[in-house]
This record gives sequence, C-alpha cells and structure tokens, in this order.
Amino acid sequence: MRFRAPQATVVEVFGELTQKGLNAGVPMTKGADGIWTATVGPVPPEIWRYAFRVDGVQVPDPSNPSFDSVAQGIAVNSMVEVPGDSPAFYDSRPVPHGEIRQVMYESKAMGVTRWVWIYTPPGYEKSTARYPVLYLLHGNGESVSGWIWNGRANIILDNLIADREARPMIVVMPQGHAIQGARVGPLESVPGETGMFSPKFPKDLLDDVLPLVERTYRVVADADHRAIAGLSMGGGQSLSIGMEHADTFHYVLGYSAAVGGNFLDIDHNFEHAFAHPEELNKKLKLLWFAIGKQDFIYEGNKAFADRLTARGIKFTFKQTEGEHVWRVWRNYLHETAPLLFQASK
Repeated sequence: MRFRAPQATVVEVFGELTQKGLNAGVPMTKGADGIWTATVGPVPPEIWRYAFRVDGVQVPDPSNPSFDSVAQGIAVNSMVEVPGDSPAFYDSRPVPHGEIRQVMYESKAMGVTRWVWIYTPPGYEKSTARYPVLYLLHGNGESVSGWIWNGRANIILDNLIADREARPMIVVMPQGHAIQGARVGPLESVPGETGMFSPKFPKDLLDDVLPLVERTYRVVADADHRAIAGLSMGGGQSLSIGMEHADTFHYVLGYSAAVGGNFLDIDHNFEHAFAHPEELNKKLKLLWFAIGKQDFIYEGNKAFADRLTARGIKFTFKQTEGEHVWRVWRNYLHETAPLLFQASK
C-alpha cells in the first residue's frame, strides 16, 4: 500500500483489507520522498474495503477510482478486488446483461423528491412477459446505489439468470433513509426524522414506490410475485414490513438484519405477525434470514429466531461465518435469489 502525504505525521491503512478487524490500523512508514508504505496480506480473493487515516482523518485512496456508495455525511472507503483463478459469482461474464434505471419520483409520504434504482432483467425491452419483483433494501449509512456499486446485485442476477438458476426478475432498490434524493436540489432532510429507522419509510415504499413500479413496469402485481429483502438496517425494514404486510409480500428475507438489542424492537415492530402466526405461516412462501457469527448484531438475530420459534412461525435461519460486511451480503443474495418465486411458476 502506498499513500503520498509529505506533510503528514502519522498514516495508517485500515479496513477489511488488513484482515485485522474493521477499524484496526496497520502503521505505514514514511519514505524520504513523502510516500508512506505498508504491506498487508496475503488476502483471499474477494472485494475488500479499505481507507487511510492521515493524522486521524479518514481518507479514501486518491489513486483508486473504485469506492463505496454511502449516504451524505458518511466517510468514503476505497474498494479493491483480489481476483481468484476464475471469475467470481459477482464478476461480469459474457452473458446477457440487465439494465439499471434511475427513476425520480415525488414522495408523498416524505414530501421530497427521491430516487429509486430499478434493475430490469436481460431481454426486458424485447419481451412482452410480466415479471416478479424483488424490493431490495440497503443498509444504514448507504445510498440508493449501494446494492449496485457495493453489492453488484445486477451482475449477480445477470449470472444467475444466464445459468437458469434464478428466475428473471425486476429488482427495485429504494432509498431507505428519510432524505431528499442526492443532486436533485438543495440537500434536504425530512422534518422530525432523527433515528436510523424512518417511521415514514414503510409508507414511502408501500404507497409511493410500489404503485410507481406497478404502473410503469410489466410486473405480476400480486403477493406471490413480490419479495422484500435487505441488509442491516434494510434487513430490519424488510423483515418488519414484509411480516407485517404478508398480504403484499410472500417472500421475506433479512441479511444481517438490524433487529433486537438497540435496533428494531421485536415486540413492537412485529406485533401483528406474532399475534397471528397461523395466518403468517399460511401466507408466506419464504421467511429467511441469516447472520455472520462474528457480526456485532448476531445476538439480536438469535433472539429474533428464538422468538419466532416460540410463536410457532415457520422460518429458515442461517448462521454463517463473517462480520458485518459486504462479502457476507453478496453471498446471501447469491444464495437466496434462486429461492424466489419458485412456488409461483
């Protein structure tokens, strides 16, 4: 690793790439030319985030054009891919590709202009078919582009569809934070919104985004053909919205979901689902969530699984290796996309 900072006194590199924990820094050595250097690794094949701390200030790598997608006010990390012997499931292959559409809309729920990013599968424009829809939610501190720039969701779906492992589907990626869309006007927050979980987001999704999608795109507009999934904050949103609106979504998934503990209150946010377990079991075709054993919200997910068991609700809960990082969530999407909409063929 190299970083030019002739006037700096202390420089270190930190992040996933160092393999020492997300915030543990590796000290760098200053050369006579003002370039700081350090060696990390060996590093397994993956996409890794990293950044530099220059006299205590986080700085992305100025020589690397690849960086993560974050919300306003969040520090940016650089990203680097360590290749393996063959393309990974998240690497582009010479297969038909879908398209990413950036759609602006007026959110009645929040009173601001917002963006939603929408993936249409390969062949959508030339087809007359109607497609199922996955509503895919990002995590806290990320932007509407997170699942594309950080997660490569479009490439993952392209490859799975080409291999006939997943059904062609439309993927809708809304903004989970209660803010105006970036670069549509002066930065504007929604009044009264101070917490991680916006109380207005479910209404924005259900009353603004979902009708927009269903009047604009060729979709099958019923619960059998709607799924909702998300990571971290988006995982908590997807589980709570999906389970509390089982007439709208029949596939509900959470990736390292922010539930329990200091996050979504389990009793309050899942009140209807817990009160009517037989109804939920009858409607949902899939309730799936997973968490890495090294994740700081592992215990909250375990407590959530225990509560579902106590209420007699059917679900799949996977405990994997990994922290609260994108390499975990990309794998979860790759594993679960083939499970969606199989019962509604």
